Amino acid sequence: MTSGALADEIRRKLGELSPAERKVARVLLAGYPSAGFETVATLAERAAVSAPTVLRFVNRLGYRGFPDFQTALRSELAERMASPLSLYESTGFGQPRTRAEADEEPSITQQATRVFSEAVSRTLAEIPPHDFEHAVRLLTDRKRRITLAGGRFSHLLAQYLGLHLMQLRDDVRFLPDRQVERTALLTSLHRRDVLVVFDYRRYEEDKPLLAQLVHEQGGRVIVFTDTWLSPTAAHADVVLPSHVTAPSPYDSLVPTVAVIETLVAGVLAELGQDAHDHLRDSEDTARHLGLY
Repeated sequence: MTSGALADEIRRKLGELSPAERKVARVLLAGYPSAGFETVATLAERAAVSAPTVLRFVNRLGYRGFPDFQTALRSELAERMASPLSLYESTGFGQPRTRAEADEEPSITQQATRVFSEAVSRTLAEIPPHDFEHAVRLLTDRKRRITLAGGRFSHLLAQYLGLHLMQLRDDVRFLPDRQVERTALLTSLHRRDVLVVFDYRRYEEDKPLLAQLVHEQGGRVIVFTDTWLSPTAAHADVVLPSHVTAPSPYDSLVPTVAVIETLVAGVLAELGQDAHDHLRDSEDTARHLGLY
């Protein structure tokens, strides 16, 4: 199993589980990751199934028993909470090397080629087709308004996707930074709204609250996250995880950019002539105003 992908693996196996095992899976996903640290008896009671059903469920995931499952979950949590500083210190990045060691190591560009190529390939290969197609449908539904929100670094990703969408359709906006404007926008949300959230490890506390609010108003939520899955995923209709491996202690945004550009291609294909017309009108307006 891919490191850090336990919740995603549970999602992918939902269709293979028995009805009783599926109840266990949903309880785990709804309370992920804390629900995984409860006892077998407690988890069985919450899922309204027997204790042997819980054990069969973890066996289905490839674990020998419940302690084995919880050990994997603890390891995943340690990775989820990693920061650039902790990764720098734990990997020995930038530590002095002898001349012989330096000569044997691949160059930074060689390392980056390998790391980025693998991360992008794995990310695109592991995206659930259903989630990708659902994201395209939501983003191309012109009856829906699109609001995008990001975090410390991931706001760059939200802007990248949002600026593309603005050229292809109407009713695309970013979640404002100022509290009065943000409150006014969130208060106006309803069932035709789609919130697109970018949230990566060292997850931000406001993101699950935003997603929950949109769901309570009947709207839809798309979450871009890493393979450890932001807590926001518990409130998501669509989850698009990316590997974040990088040749430095910083998590990479490169695989997510690849997902965004693939999604934009899907949106263009779905909108067809309407996207072309909207893009042409945008270009005409910009030229008229001397912006291009």
